[in-house]
Amino acid sequence: MVQLQAIRTGAKEIVNRLVETKEIHNGIFVIGCSTSEIAGERIGTAGSEELASVVFEELNKLEERAGVKLAFQCCEHLNRALVVERHVAESYGLTIVAAIPVPKAGGSMASFAFKQMEDPVLVETIQADAGLDIGDTLIGMHLKRVAVPLRVGQTSLGHAHITAAKTRPPLIGGARAVYERSQVEGSCDE
Repeated sequence: MVQLQAIRTGAKEIVNRLVETKEIHNGIFVIGCSTSEIAGERIGTAGSEELASVVFEELNKLEERAGVKLAFQCCEHLNRALVVERHVAESYGLTIVAAIPVPKAGGSMASFAFKQMEDPVLVETIQADAGLDIGDTLIGMHLKRVAVPLRVGQTSLGHAHITAAKTRPPLIGGARAVYERSQVEGSCDE
């Protein structure tokens, strides 16, 4: 069994490192979290709202510290729908779906987040600006194109593998394309 204080410390460190990168700010930040994996069990087999509580408390600080809107991904039993505040769903034009996550259908983290929010709703999908995957929950479907790894120097929380990502606009063009304003010297005479 994992020690709750170690998980709290690890989650706090992840938040600190995400903020220190200065790569996440504003926009939607999606979180996928398997508390079973944190505890060293197979995803979906040993969910824990106690672990969810500890992790949520730290991850929730990203809203204030980085200015992001959090979205908590449900498990596959709710088709990986996401828990957000109603005002986030409305301001981003997200499709609200009719379900309430519970630990066995939605996952412990999504269920816990739903209970903590002021006016939570479930949305079908999101195109987030960045995210954190704790326990290989497959958040990629909810990230904007183009997702790139965000190195935070920490690769696990408890027994769960973690991956962080940010997004960037797609680079279009070819050999003559310029992507940095500092590289613009003249014009194209075609």
